[in-house]
Amino acid sequence: MQLTEQTDEALMKKVSEGDLDVLTELFDRHHLHVFNFLQKMCGDTMLSEDLTQDVFYKVIKYRSTYNNGKFVSWLFTIARNSLKTYFSRKHTPHQELEEVREQKIDSQDNHEDYSQLHRALHLLETSDREILVLNKLNGIRYQELAEILGSTPGAVKTRVSRALKKLKTVYLERV
Repeated sequence: MQLTEQTDEALMKKVSEGDLDVLTELFDRHHLHVFNFLQKMCGDTMLSEDLTQDVFYKVIKYRSTYNNGKFVSWLFTIARNSLKTYFSRKHTPHQELEEVREQKIDSQDNHEDYSQLHRALHLLETSDREILVLNKLNGIRYQELAEILGSTPGAVKTRVSRALKKLKTVYLERV
């Protein structure tokens, strides 16, 4: 069976057993999703590129900790943690992701091609934006999101619904 026909989980099992060449296929499948998630969360393209590389480096480094669960859940958990680690190490303790997000919105207001929806998305709290980006833009299902967030599928579904209502309110206020 060719690599392109195998599941993410089967490929990651091979990586965890030491076959690092297989990681190329996983990278090809998921690097854009990881990058888009990080870019939507922090608004910085160069930082998102760097963090995406860091995420896949950590996939290699921590491959032995992969426990045969959903690969996408494990991957996005690493991506979330990488983003949080970056901001906790690179900024003063009081400068959180929220403040960086507000700075990015101000600088992006001058770009005409930046859509109203994306502006509204960036006005949401980080946790709401994160859950919507993962679920609606990256297509991660409630069960997988529950694993990533350490929650239950029902609670995640409720959080997504509430975040969508907030987005709708923010969007309609800006239009």
